[in-house]
Amino acid sequence: MNEPIRILLVDDEPLVRSGLAAILDGVEDFSVTGEAADGTEVWSQVRARRPHLVMMDVRMPRMDGIETTSQLVDNAHRLDPVPRILVLTTFESDDYVYAALKAGADGFLLKRAEPDELIQAVRAVAAGDSIVFPAKLRQMVAARRNTSDALSTTGLSSREAEVLRLLAQGCNNQEIAGLMFLGAETVKTHIGAILNKLGVRDRTQAVIAAYESGFVEPGK
Repeated sequence: MNEPIRILLVDDEPLVRSGLAAILDGVEDFSVTGEAADGTEVWSQVRARRPHLVMMDVRMPRMDGIETTSQLVDNAHRLDPVPRILVLTTFESDDYVYAALKAGADGFLLKRAEPDELIQAVRAVAAGDSIVFPAKLRQMVAARRNTSDALSTTGLSSREAEVLRLLAQGCNNQEIAGLMFLGAETVKTHIGAILNKLGVRDRTQAVIAAYESGFVEPGK
């Protein structure tokens, strides 16, 4: 039997935490191992509970989800496992969400999402082979385009460029492999090359760079 996905819930509203816990603990391979009411509590909880995934409210008193995400990313070398971060927010077009993704969060989900959407998002982000990056947020990222710092595609092969486009559409590794008639390991190799050539740390940062630069546009 595989180890359950350990989840740390971070939200300043007790009712939100209890609602999320009720949903997630009802899933056979999920385990809510801890809760935090504020970003200042997260580091000690992560060290003690060793979650695979942190479900992070973006707006909190004292230390918000942006600063907390940055702290976890900056100290990732001190953590085992390194938790993936799924940001929760009330508003879809939220500057806080954009900032949290830039800081290193792996995906974003609305608090009004259906339970099935929540479960699917946890699985996707925990697996690390796809990101939760809805169309509305892609449009918001694209609106921050900085043409003076455009993504250079000259170092990407044609296949790498196509993989990046599919990543930006929200495809996971298996979907990319099927669409491009490639093996899963080959897709992983292409993604690793993309991250290296763009100088970014993960696929979320690669997708943000693709939209900000205009290499990919929402809806295309």
